[in-house]
Amino acid sequence: MMDPKRAHHYNVEIGLADRLRNSSRAERKYLYSSLYEELFREVPYHALLVLKDQETVKRTGLPELFEVLRPFLNPDTVYAEIGAGDCALTMLVAPHVRRAYAIDVSETVMRGASAPNLDVVLSDGISIPVKATLIFSNQLMEHLHPDDARDQLVNVFAALEPGGKYFCITPNRMSGPHDVSRGIDEVARGFHLREYTNRELAGLFRSVGFARVQAFARIRNFQTTLPLGVVTALETVVGWLPRSFGWRVSNLPILRRILDVQLIATRG
Repeated sequence: MMDPKRAHHYNVEIGLADRLRNSSRAERKYLYSSLYEELFREVPYHALLVLKDQETVKRTGLPELFEVLRPFLNPDTVYAEIGAGDCALTMLVAPHVRRAYAIDVSETVMRGASAPNLDVVLSDGISIPVKATLIFSNQLMEHLHPDDARDQLVNVFAALEPGGKYFCITPNRMSGPHDVSRGIDEVARGFHLREYTNRELAGLFRSVGFARVQAFARIRNFQTTLPLGVVTALETVVGWLPRSFGWRVSNLPILRRILDVQLIATRG
């Protein structure tokens, strides 16, 4: 039997996500913000709000994410994080760069964020109203309506200075679903409106003009870029397996580290 809190969260999020899935492009300019605010009112124990109350230094995963980004940061970097949530990562990055922008659709989850060189920017979910040399998103692409994903990427490309990079991390559909549906449904039904594979998302990146797309992997303390073809070939092999077996294989810790969508796209 499902835990009552989880059941409530599931039912609220599924209902709100269906409204977003069935909305028009014009409606979504307002819905991203309003529906997430409604989710946080209806589910006050949501993980993002719980994390917001924890001290940044104690947050699981934050030090690793900062170490992932460290090689891309220098005093001349203008950093923008889209889908910044409570801005904990952006606040860690801000002292190490010239300027840091935290961009999100929820004023509630960003409230109180403060650090040297940090600007907090409320967005409609698609626009990127800044210029940057490095744009980062973690667990964001899957929250976009499929019809809006390319539009946001067009805006990311336009927001980058020549030679700038977009570093995108999003869960791989093959090991999903990764939202509130996990363990209940076979596909994402909550606010993960679409989960991607490396091949699919790299194709979207190229379609908006990115000159170079590389895969990225971090295993323990070792991290490196990888030829995208290696990762997509592995993805293809796993995709040939029966679905239940392929799901188990793609969730093996080392394979999960390689197959999770972590792409670095460079503007020419």
